[in-house]
Amino acid sequence: MGQFLDLSNGVPSHDTFGRVFARLDPEQFRHSFLGWVQAVFEVTQGQVIAIDGKQLRRSHDKTLGKKAIHMVTAWATVNQLVLGQVKVKTKSNEITAILALLAVLDLTGCIVTIDGIGTQVEIAHQIIQQGGDYLLPAKKNQFQLYEDIALFFKLAQQNEFAKVSHTYQRTVDNQHGRLEIRRCWAISGQDSLAFLRGHS
Repeated sequence: MGQFLDLSNGVPSHDTFGRVFARLDPEQFRHSFLGWVQAVFEVTQGQVIAIDGKQLRRSHDKTLGKKAIHMVTAWATVNQLVLGQVKVKTKSNEITAILALLAVLDLTGCIVTIDGIGTQVEIAHQIIQQGGDYLLPAKKNQFQLYEDIALFFKLAQQNEFAKVSHTYQRTVDNQHGRLEIRRCWAISGQDSLAFLRGHS
């Protein structure tokens, strides 16, 4: 730290750092932070950007009636770097914050992953518009999509994926006294996607 600041009186205390951070304008800090990240971070083809929402520990104060802060973060998995964060506004939701965060990112050539809450047509559309690809899970809260995919794979497996454009990957992991075999089928092609209602 001494290379950046004159610390002739020693390193400031924890409380001093806390007071300095408390005086920062959050929006100005976010703007400056994003500018710095974009200056030092180089997007590479196929870069995975993981979007995730988390509640900040000890950010609530029951005596003051202050609810916990919920943040949505974009994480570059290979570089292990936070690309940006957006606070979920009161009386809003994580979906709105995800859209706001995506809007400030360069997604060209990147693969964006989000958990089940991000499986929304609007979010997928924005990622594609910004030049990225997405990997979104279909869970039972997306009932029609989930049902269609489950039925498609059930029928495809019964026919051993005959006439279905697909790829297959199998991994075996035998660590920590546990054998794990993972099998993954990925479908592609217009005929397969046309099986899904609302596939566009």
